[in-house]
Amino acid sequence: MSILNRTRPLPFLVTTELPCPYLTARMERKVVTELSGPAAADTYETLSRAGFRRSHGIAYRPACRGCQACVPVRVVAGEYDPGRTLRRIERRNEDLRSAVRPARATQEQYRLFSRYLEHRHSDGEMLGMNLQEYGAMIETSPLDTRIVELRAPSGTLMACCLTDWTKDGVSAVYSFFDPDLPARSLGSYVVVWLIREAQRWGLPYVYLGYWVEGSRKMEYKSRFRPIELYGPDGWQRAAL
Repeated sequence: MSILNRTRPLPFLVTTELPCPYLTARMERKVVTELSGPAAADTYETLSRAGFRRSHGIAYRPACRGCQACVPVRVVAGEYDPGRTLRRIERRNEDLRSAVRPARATQEQYRLFSRYLEHRHSDGEMLGMNLQEYGAMIETSPLDTRIVELRAPSGTLMACCLTDWTKDGVSAVYSFFDPDLPARSLGSYVVVWLIREAQRWGLPYVYLGYWVEGSRKMEYKSRFRPIELYGPDGWQRAAL
């Protein structure tokens, strides 16, 4: 399986099956390809528009047997229309200070990341990642990858989001935040912040990865409007 990558075919592999992290009693597998060389950014531009995501130096997309529950989604930043709930979340967090930094791992980030996993994803495969593994997740990228840090006025790190920046938008690769402050809805606020930043730079989309109907972990993505889903006919607007 391959697509044309200028001068040579791009090879794809299919992973072995593992338990699905979103739907019980399901198995997942992915189609993957390596992102490397001087054309890596251009290659990913094409793949991201076809619903692929990135992890480390790999682009991937679900390829599960008999299941198409994982649907790529993106927010149309220029037409973002927040409802009452998202407007409240934005006001609630307007005191936070933001910084967009090179993708470099720190001990401070890692401590927040570990707390987040322990409280929010205690059954996930990432639980127990050590600092070196966390560093590889943050720093291994052939793309324009940056980490967003959101801090309280006191300087305390409240939330982070690893992001990939492309010609047509910003992709939220992975976000984590202080799990002891549910009233702030920091996970949703990170997305709001990315939408505002995309607007500021004239970028049309914010890519949010996959939406899975019936998965509580994915419910927050349905708050954002207008949203587009990728299917057999390409990107189409829809209501989740």
